[in-house]
Amino acid sequence: MTEEIFRMSSHRPYLLRALVEWINDNGMTPHLMVDAGVPGVQVPASAIKEERVVLNIAERAVVGLHIDNEYVSFTARFGGTSFPVNVPIAAVLAVYARETGQGMALPDDIPGTEPLPGDDDDTPPPSAPEPPAAGKRPFLRVVK
Repeated sequence: MTEEIFRMSSHRPYLLRALVEWINDNGMTPHLMVDAGVPGVQVPASAIKEERVVLNIAERAVVGLHIDNEYVSFTARFGGTSFPVNVPIAAVLAVYARETGQGMALPDDIPGTEPLPGDDDDTPPPSAPEPPAAGKRPFLRVVK
């Protein structure tokens, strides 16, 4: 009997969409923490602080929010200027409610769940974001 390997798509975009829906359903403001150093991240340079950017993705703050299995995209105003934002799912570090801090740091993908499109090419999967440098305080807090 041969051993079959069942490949599944990444679970990260599904968690992200579910958490954004949960935050919205509770009348809170969803924010994304993004690793701005990941290739493909398109945000204004002025919004980046210490290789991170926090994005308010509430319906009232953005236009055309779209979260698919590869990217989060929308248009938002930064300093009064409209700017198209594109964030690869791999760059999203966490999603949380601004008002309470409740949310989740997105886990790394489980090995064998790399994105399925383009499976036949030899492109390595995106690397996981580096942990914060020692001595820096984390951005999220544990809520019990």
